[in-house]
Amino acid sequence: MKILTCNIRCFGAKDGKNSWVHRRGLCADVIRAQSPDIICFQEMWRQQFADLSAVFPGFETFAMVDEPVGGHPSNGIFYRRKAFTRASAGGYWLSKRPIVAGSRSWDSACVRLANWVWLEDRSTGREFRLVNTHLDHLGQAARENQARLLVEDAAAYPADYPQVLTGDMNVDTRNKAIHILKAGGWTDTYGAVHGTEDPGFTYHGFRGPDYEAESEKGKMDWIFTRGNVRVLDAAVIRDSRKGRFPSDHYFVSATVVVGGSKPPGKASRK
Repeated sequence: MKILTCNIRCFGAKDGKNSWVHRRGLCADVIRAQSPDIICFQEMWRQQFADLSAVFPGFETFAMVDEPVGGHPSNGIFYRRKAFTRASAGGYWLSKRPIVAGSRSWDSACVRLANWVWLEDRSTGREFRLVNTHLDHLGQAARENQARLLVEDAAAYPADYPQVLTGDMNVDTRNKAIHILKAGGWTDTYGAVHGTEDPGFTYHGFRGPDYEAESEKGKMDWIFTRGNVRVLDAAVIRDSRKGRFPSDHYFVSATVVVGGSKPPGKASRK
């Protein structure tokens, strides 16, 4: 299966010619060209959810509103209806009170959360869990503690249970938050394929390669795996059209195979 993580830059940003209404078609085209099976979004507002749901009608969706009256389907997950059955789904806030909607802790500048879906591959019957998130963009203590919550959550499952973690982590491989994720059992798909976790920056501010001279950060958009998942390919998607880009981030992809047998107790579930 091919998985994409896509920070699509929020609808409400004042981006002029790069505002969502001017690039939504390009964004959809770039994603469609990858023929993904699962698409994980960050910075998705309700208007973007509506637009992309319309152009990907073969996909089921899951998202959670970040704040009690916020209304935006944050960290939306799209997955092919014909390929997967959803067994369960949920989410939690990346805070000291993860069950409290809209909560934030430490030095987090924004409310942050993680969504997850538990899917069954219709062709093989194998199950896996996918988590989509977006760590804070300013607070280092927040990022480190948010990473610890992601590790604690994943550790509730057997060590060989297939799991995937996607998201904009807002930091590259040198940051302690990434070290915490890796020490907690998460493996970077790009590094597994290419032997390096730093292919260069993925945030580019709508400037593409012209941003390189100013960039001090490497890849901040990640796809991790843990458990019985084999990585076949991984890439940074740098597609553009006449100098225009689908977002201020490059999208990132990974092609993986979920291995192993069905989890204990599956046969007894009605």
